[in-house]
Amino acid sequence: MDRMNPSSVRAAIRSGEYRQPTPGLAPGFAQANLVVLPKSSSADFLLFAQRNPKPCPLLEVTDAGNPEAVRTAPGSDLRTDIPRYRIYRYGVLTDEVDHLKDIWQDDFVAFLVGCSFTFENALQRAGIPIRHIDEGRNVSMYQTHIACDPAGIFFGNMVVSMRPVHRSQVVRAVQVTSRFPAVHGAPVHIGTPEAIGIVNIDKPDFGDPVTIYDEEVPVFWACGVTPQRVAVQSKPPLMITHAPGHMFITDISDESLSVL
Repeated sequence: MDRMNPSSVRAAIRSGEYRQPTPGLAPGFAQANLVVLPKSSSADFLLFAQRNPKPCPLLEVTDAGNPEAVRTAPGSDLRTDIPRYRIYRYGVLTDEVDHLKDIWQDDFVAFLVGCSFTFENALQRAGIPIRHIDEGRNVSMYQTHIACDPAGIFFGNMVVSMRPVHRSQVVRAVQVTSRFPAVHGAPVHIGTPEAIGIVNIDKPDFGDPVTIYDEEVPVFWACGVTPQRVAVQSKPPLMITHAPGHMFITDISDESLSVL
């Protein structure tokens, strides 16, 4: 597998060669979260995403029944090109699977939601270390009490991802990530995790814990795992997502999503 090339990474995932989290893969190319819903509930989710652009910035919405991400990764297959999928039924996580071939339906609509892995390359270029990459772990993700704006059947609280940043680099991290609103943009919170409902920073709800050194501050970005929390809280009959940290890698360059 050519870890630098999006199509090569997707091919390795499709064949079963690669089944791990995707941070650090295909640097320079946007990664995306996945939400798949029956057409009957897709309009409500589209409205939910439009009302909540920080946690749910949309990169693409597919036509019903089409598993190809035509606009962001031509030739891809959303049924097979993500290392791990989750299936929620009425708010309960019922299964994790390696592909969706057995359950794909002709009325499924797929949403690709921007992922903060996309701006990590820009942070590294700015001299800001990415701890979960350095430690070979998945990013730390936490449930919060920040309420999303409801739409139709969907409601729930935001999930955030966390990266430790040295105090001297926090302003720079905000500046860098502000350039990428299509992949969550600037942080939603800095420091004091308890202020947004995080009880224990050392025990993330999703992903892995990472080391936070002295003089570092936990910085929190809105996270595309938010729809999974929304699935648990609003209990739609069926929602399919990626497993946290196991993303879809697009052919879109990071810099094409930069607004500055």
